Amino acid sequence: MARVTSLHNKRPSAEKKAKVAPKSGKLALAPALRPEPLAHTHATMEQALDKGLKAAQARFTGGLSPIALAAAYSDWALHLSSAPGKQLQLVEKAVKKTSRLANYAGMCASNRDTTETCITPLPQDKRFTGEAWQKWPFNVMSQAFLLNQQWWHNATTGVEGVTEQHENVVEFATRQMLDVFSPSNFAMTNPEVLSKTYQQGGMNLLRGWQNFLEDAARVNTGKKPVGAEAFEVGRNLATTAGKVVYRNHLIELIQYAPTTDKVRPEPILIVPAWIMKYYILDLSEQNSLVRYLTSQGFTVFMVSWKNPDAEDRDLGMDDYLSLGIMDALDAVSAITEGQKIHAVGYCLGGTLLSIAAAAMARDNDKRLQTLTLLAAQVDFTEAGELTLFINESQLTYLEDIMWDKGYLDTTQMAGAFQLLRSNDLIWSRVIHDYLMGERSEMNDLMAWNADATRMPYRMHSQYLRQLFLKNDLAEGRYHVGDRPIAISDIRAPVFMVGTERDHVAPWHSVYKFNLLSDTDVTFVLTSGGHNAGIVSEPGHPRRHYRMQSKTKDAPYTDPDRWWTQSQPTDGSWWPALVDWLSDRSGDPVDPPSLGSEGYEPLCDAPGTYVFQE
Repeated sequence: MARVTSLHNKRPSAEKKAKVAPKSGKLALAPALRPEPLAHTHATMEQALDKGLKAAQARFTGGLSPIALAAAYSDWALHLSSAPGKQLQLVEKAVKKTSRLANYAGMCASNRDTTETCITPLPQDKRFTGEAWQKWPFNVMSQAFLLNQQWWHNATTGVEGVTEQHENVVEFATRQMLDVFSPSNFAMTNPEVLSKTYQQGGMNLLRGWQNFLEDAARVNTGKKPVGAEAFEVGRNLATTAGKVVYRNHLIELIQYAPTTDKVRPEPILIVPAWIMKYYILDLSEQNSLVRYLTSQGFTVFMVSWKNPDAEDRDLGMDDYLSLGIMDALDAVSAITEGQKIHAVGYCLGGTLLSIAAAAMARDNDKRLQTLTLLAAQVDFTEAGELTLFINESQLTYLEDIMWDKGYLDTTQMAGAFQLLRSNDLIWSRVIHDYLMGERSEMNDLMAWNADATRMPYRMHSQYLRQLFLKNDLAEGRYHVGDRPIAISDIRAPVFMVGTERDHVAPWHSVYKFNLLSDTDVTFVLTSGGHNAGIVSEPGHPRRHYRMQSKTKDAPYTDPDRWWTQSQPTDGSWWPALVDWLSDRSGDPVDPPSLGSEGYEPLCDAPGTYVFQE
C-alpha cells in the first residue's frame, strides 16, 4: 500500500510498538523515532544568561516582548512627529469632539430624560447598552469614553510611513490600554453596579472580593476555575464508549463502539488540535460530535494527544505528523482492512492534516476518501489579531521563554487569547464576578476550555516561524521529508467549516484554502465562534449556517461575494456534514471489530493521555 515513506525511515514492528499500561500514562519512544535535539537548545553561558533574563522578564510582561512593542510605538511616534498635516487633523478632530461632547452634556443637563447620543458604539461593544447608561450623568461618561476611543483610533491609524503590522500593534495595544479605563470597569462610574450596591447594601462588593480572593488562590495553586469540578472526564465529559487501540509517545488512538447495526465502510479519523484536550468533539451526551457521527452509522476514530512536558522539548512538526497522523492512519487502515478514510481535522489538527494530505498526494498515497477541515488555516497572511504577536522580535522572545522550560505554559497561551477578546473574557468577568458579586454558571465547554495543554519548544517554534511568520505552507516552501509539498496536490474532496466570530482562525483566512486548492470544495460558514460554532449540535438554539459547493474547475469567488450569494439556513451544520460524507461513502456494512491483530485494545475510552495535567 502506498504511503508517505519519507516520514518514516524505519517502521517498528507490531511487537516493538511502544505500549504502556493505562496506570502509568508514560511511554518511551522507540529509538528509531526519538527526535534529534535542536542545535540551539545547547546554549553558551552568555546565551543562557540572555535567555534566562528574558524568561524571567516574561513573567511580568505576559509573554509579550517589550522591545517589539517599543519598536511599533517608535515607528508610529516618529512618523507622526514628522507629519504636521496629520497632527493638524488630529487637533481639528479633538476640537470637534470636545465641542460635540460639550453640546451633548448641555442638552443632557437640560433634559435628563433624553435618549439621544452623539456617538454610536461598535456593534460588538455591549458595555453601554443597558437602560441605566442612558441616564444622566452616565450617558455623558460613556459618550466621552467612546469619543476618546474614536480619537485614539484616528491617531494610531492612517499615519503615512508606518508599517502595517506596527500600525496594527499600536492600534491594538492602545485600545487595550483605553479599555482599562472604561467607566464600566469601576463601581463609582457604573450605574448598574451602583444600583446593585444600593439594593444589597454593599453585599455584592463583599461577595465580589471573596470571589476575587478565591480565583487568585486557585490561579496560584494551579487549580481549575470555580465550578469546573462538576465536570469530570469519563463521568459526564468524553463518555462515548470505545477503546484505545494504539498508543505511542505522542498519541492514543480511540476507536468508538458502533451504535448502529450497519455502518458506512469508510471510517472517520478525527485529528483535534493539540493546544487543548481532544474531548471538545466529545463533550456531553447531547453535544458530542463523535456520538452524533456514530449514531448516523459511521465508524469513528479519534486522536488523543499527549500533554507534553520538558522531556518533549525536541518534538517537532515532523514528529506530530509522523507519530500523530501517519501512525493513526496506519492503525485505522489495518483495523478497517484497507478502507479509504474520511479524515477530519480541527484547528491546528486541520492544518497538520492538510500537510499530511498534501504529502500523501505528492507520494501517491491514496488512502484519504475525503478531507474535512474545521476552523483550520493553511494560509496565514490574514490570520487575524494573532498575527500581532508574530514578528522576529516577538518569536525570539517567545522561544527564550520556552527554552527556559522546554514548553510553552498554558497560562501564557491563555493570556494571549484573552487579550484578543479582553472585553468579553477579562473586563466583563471583572464586572460580573467582582463588582456585581455574581458567578456565571460553568458549562461543559467552559470546563473543557480550562483543561489546557502545553506546547513543546521545537514544535511551537517551527509552527510559528514556518507557518505564521514565513507562510511556507501556502507558498510551497514547507518540506515534509526532503521535498516541499503543495496544497494544490490534494485531490480528495474537501468540506470546510469557518465560524462567523472566530478570533483564532478568522473565516476569511480559512476561506483562502479555495485560492490554493485544485479539488472540489464545499465551504460552510456557521454562526458562533471558534469553539461554540463547531460544537453546534442539532437543536442548539439560535444557530444558522451558509453553505456553497464549487468544483475544481469553477472560477474563484471572493469571500465577500460568497457571503452575498449564499443564503442562511437555520439550525446545525452537522446534518449537512453527514449528508456530504454519506454521498461519498459506500453502502452500509457490518461494523469492524474494536481493534485488530497488532492493534489490540489497551484500555477503555477516554484513555490515559487525556488525564495528564
